[in-house]
Amino acid sequence: MAKKRFTEFVVEAMEAEQRLDVFLTQRMSDRHSRAHLQKMIKNGGVLVNGNQRTPHYAVKEGEKIRVEKLNAPVEDLPAEAIPLDIVYEDEDCLVVNKPAGMVVHPAHGNPNHTLVNALLFHVQTLGNAEDKVRPGLVHRLDKNTSGLLVVAKNDYAHAKLALQFKEHTIDRVYHAFVRGVVQHDEGVCEEPVGRAFLNRKKVVVRPSGGKTATTFFRVLKRFKNATFVEIRPQTGRTHQIRVHFSHMGHPVLGDTFYGIPFPPIQRQALHAASLGFEQPRTKKWIALTSGLPEDMQGLLRFLESHA
Repeated sequence: MAKKRFTEFVVEAMEAEQRLDVFLTQRMSDRHSRAHLQKMIKNGGVLVNGNQRTPHYAVKEGEKIRVEKLNAPVEDLPAEAIPLDIVYEDEDCLVVNKPAGMVVHPAHGNPNHTLVNALLFHVQTLGNAEDKVRPGLVHRLDKNTSGLLVVAKNDYAHAKLALQFKEHTIDRVYHAFVRGVVQHDEGVCEEPVGRAFLNRKKVVVRPSGGKTATTFFRVLKRFKNATFVEIRPQTGRTHQIRVHFSHMGHPVLGDTFYGIPFPPIQRQALHAASLGFEQPRTKKWIALTSGLPEDMQGLLRFLESHA
């Protein structure tokens, strides 16, 4: 028999009017912390009678609370001697040029051979080490997105870099090839996004109940049936760029999750090309760039030859 994907609770009379996060903490304190559950609620992993709510929502008697089953924390992550393309490093942080196909941190189905495993071998210690799954990470790239990613080597750097991301002072530029001809030379998509109700792995535009998401873009080159774009996401929602461009009718080429396959490339043609941030301790501005990887260069040549 297949395992249930959700854990379900029914609110009893004595539990009514409690905050949702408090209710779940009492029910699940042996498995998860309140902070962890709050994050789950905010990310759409908790549904109240089928609806997403906030952590401070007051639960009602008889309501059914469904909690997506969480992966058990990965304890004692192994350090693995996996080659890394480190483009910058100092006492507080480093920047990796991540290849497409590399998972950033351990998760269900990918317990080893991730960027985090490789980082532990390279630096031994990482910031926010109490996070047994994502130590050192202040942002992420999807498995099949390539490019620049900054990592904190200590708690001080982790806090300072996380604040920069929260306040949107980090400068991030992505390059992508998208389907169809984008008509406007530049523009912005500001549609809220959130987890799909039927497929929790998928993110969709949700005008009601979604999280604020802003994606600026500029056309770099147009082809017969595709466009090369520069993208500056102001926010960092999961799959934000891929979801916004799919919503606009221009899914990223090769993105089989939000679009369709495109044989000249075997993954989504999305690359984190530029990263700028303030060094946590010296306050010096660090600006780094990464050229298109070989598979996206090949895609560019293909599109140019079929223009």
